[in-house]
Amino acid sequence: MTAPLFEISHASVAYGKIEAVRDVSLVMPKGSIVTVIGANGAGKTTLLSSAMGLLSGAGDVRLDGERIDDLPVERRVARGLSLVPERRDLFNTMSVEDNLVLGAFRWRGKPEAKGGLDEVFSRFPRLKERRAQIAGTLSGGERQMLAMGRALMGRPRVLMLDEPSLGLAPRIVKDIFRIIVDLRETGVSILLVEQNARAALQVADHAYVMELGRVTLEGKAADLAKDDRVIESYLGLGRSEGEAS
Repeated sequence: MTAPLFEISHASVAYGKIEAVRDVSLVMPKGSIVTVIGANGAGKTTLLSSAMGLLSGAGDVRLDGERIDDLPVERRVARGLSLVPERRDLFNTMSVEDNLVLGAFRWRGKPEAKGGLDEVFSRFPRLKERRAQIAGTLSGGERQMLAMGRALMGRPRVLMLDEPSLGLAPRIVKDIFRIIVDLRETGVSILLVEQNARAALQVADHAYVMELGRVTLEGKAADLAKDDRVIESYLGLGRSEGEAS
C-alpha cells in the first residue's frame, strides 16, 4: 500500500461501560477503496461516526498526515472528509435539488457549487429527473443516490459510506457498487462499511474484518475473499443477491 491519505490509529469508543470499538487502526491510500466488513454490532458504524467527529473516543484521525480528531464535524468536512450514514439522513420535506445544494455549503457563492450540481446530475441522472421532487417521496435506491450526491457536493477527498446497500433491491445494489467503483476513478478515496461482504470484497483494494469491536483480519481484499475464515463466516451462503458484477 502507498502512503496513506487517511488514517485511524488506535480508535476506541465506549457507550458507558460497553466498549464498542477497541484499539482499531486502519490506513487508506489515496485513490483506493478500503472496506470494513463484519456482522451487525461489530462496531463498524461506531468507527465511522467517531472518525467523523459525531462520537467522542480515543485515538488519532489523520487526513494527509495532519491530525483532525480535535476538529468539529464541519471543519473535518472542510478538510475533505465526508460521511454518508446508514440512515441517509435526508431533509425529507425539501426537494432533491435543495438537499444537494445544502451539501455544498462550503462552496456557497462559488462556481464550484454550480459545477458540483452538474457533476452530481451527470453521475445520477435519476436525481436530475427528480430535482424538484420532495426527498421524502423517493424510493430507497433514489434516497441512497441522493445521500451520496449530497456528500459529493462537498467535493470530499475521502468519502465514508455506511451500509450503502442496506434495504435495497439487488438491481439497485449493483448500480450503487458500480457508482462506488466509478468514484474511485475520479480520485475520491472511499472507506466502505458493508455487511454485504461478497460485493464489498469485489470492489475494494484492501479490507478489514471487525468482530466485537476489534479488527481480527486485514489484507488485500482479493486475498480475504479466498480466506477460509472469511468464507466460512461471511461468504459461505453462496452468491449474494446483491453481488456486484
